[in-house]
Amino acid sequence: MIHPKTELKFINKEIGYGVVATEFIPAGTITWVLDQLDRDFSPEAFNAMDPIYKTILDTYSYRNNKGNFVLCWDNGRFVNHSFNSNCFTTAYDFEIAIRDIQPGEQLTDDYGYLNITEPFEGVDEGTERRIVYPDDLLNFHKIWDQQILNVFGKIPFNEQPLRVLIKDDLWNKIERIASGKEEMDSILNNYYIEKT
Repeated sequence: MIHPKTELKFINKEIGYGVVATEFIPAGTITWVLDQLDRDFSPEAFNAMDPIYKTILDTYSYRNNKGNFVLCWDNGRFVNHSFNSNCFTTAYDFEIAIRDIQPGEQLTDDYGYLNITEPFEGVDEGTERRIVYPDDLLNFHKIWDQQILNVFGKIPFNEQPLRVLIKDDLWNKIERIASGKEEMDSILNNYYIEKT
């Protein structure tokens, strides 16, 4: 489920629709949580589908570390890619804002950590990276872990409208990590190793 202080908005012809903040969302806010309405499809189920459904899943889903295609039921599926993303996934089936997000600003992910199946060229943002590759998570997880860790300690202290979707045992783990009593699991845990 996507953060409630967001809305779907047309960005431009090149990008299409995106998810934008309707109010200020501070760094360390949980912006999305995998919930019971999200659906996942195994690689076998995906391969058995008609092409029209495969295209939809290729466009609007991400792959988890089991290789399943996860389709968000709400506007979460419209979060666009950015090489300078302001949200990051974690090893715990939720995403957090890694910097402050202003009203009207898009919430963005780096698709490099979403186990894409094919490389693609992103919109030119003046960054060194221009292409998203299926193995970006292997190459950048240490940098991304640090970006997540930089704001992880703010999670227990921010207003968290999606807290209700986080089970108590996971919330307790978040608090232990935030207080330095436990190490944060690496984003690399999300990597799907393609079977050959």
